[in-house]
Amino acid sequence: MLLAKLMLDSKHTVILTGAGMSTESGLPDFRSVQTGLWQQKDPQRLASTHALQYHREDFISFYQYRIRTLRQCQPHAGHRILADWEARGLIQTVITQNVDGFHQQAGSRKVIELHGSLRTVRCARCNQSDESEAYLDDTFSCTCGGFLRPSVVLFGEALPAEAVEQAWRAAEQAKLFIVLGSSLQVSPANQLPLIAKRNGAQLVIVNLEPTELDEWADLVIQNRKIGDVLAETDRELERRI
Repeated sequence: MLLAKLMLDSKHTVILTGAGMSTESGLPDFRSVQTGLWQQKDPQRLASTHALQYHREDFISFYQYRIRTLRQCQPHAGHRILADWEARGLIQTVITQNVDGFHQQAGSRKVIELHGSLRTVRCARCNQSDESEAYLDDTFSCTCGGFLRPSVVLFGEALPAEAVEQAWRAAEQAKLFIVLGSSLQVSPANQLPLIAKRNGAQLVIVNLEPTELDEWADLVIQNRKIGDVLAETDRELERRI
C-alpha cells in the first residue's frame, strides 16, 4: 500500500484532520443540523460573536446541544491508530480543525487545535476555564460574574495565534503531510498542505469527496472511510516493520 510506504520513508509526518474524522464517530457536523430548534435557523449565526452578544439564549441552546451530542460519542479506531502511531514515532504532530477533543481522548499528545475545544468553557471576562459540563448543568456565570462561553473559535473571531504559528511550523517541517477528512475549504487550514508541499513534503489527501488541492497531492484516496484506510495502513505497517 502506497500510504504505508510513504509513512515508512518519511522522517517527519504531520496529520491534518477535519470534520470527516469526527463524523465517523457519529458526531454530526453542526452546519448540517436540520431538525428541531435548528429548522429555518442558520447554525453559523448561532455560533458567532453576534449571537454571543445579542442572541444569548439561542447561543446557549446551540452549545448545550453540541456538548450533549459530544458526550454521546467516542473516538473511533482511526483516532486510536493515530495515537499509537505517535507513540511509535511514526507521526510527529496532529493538527485538527475539530473541537471534540477525540484525538486527546484516544491518547494523542501532540495535538494542535486550530478552532479551540468544546471540552471546556471559559469566562468571557476573566478567562477562567471550567469543564463544559457546566453548560449541561445550566451554569453560565463565572464566580467573577462574567459569562461562560465554550472555548471554541466563534464566527467573527480570529484563530488563536499560537495554534496557527505552531501549525505553520509543523507544516514547514513536514516531509509527509496527510489530510484526513477535510474539504480544505476553510482558511487558513487549507493553506497548510500547500506550505508543506512547497517545502518539499509529499501530500496525501484522504476525503470522501474531491478537494480543490487534489491536483497538488501525491496520493488521493476518496470514497472510503478514514478509519478503514488507517486500519489497512496500520496492518501494512505491522507487516513491513
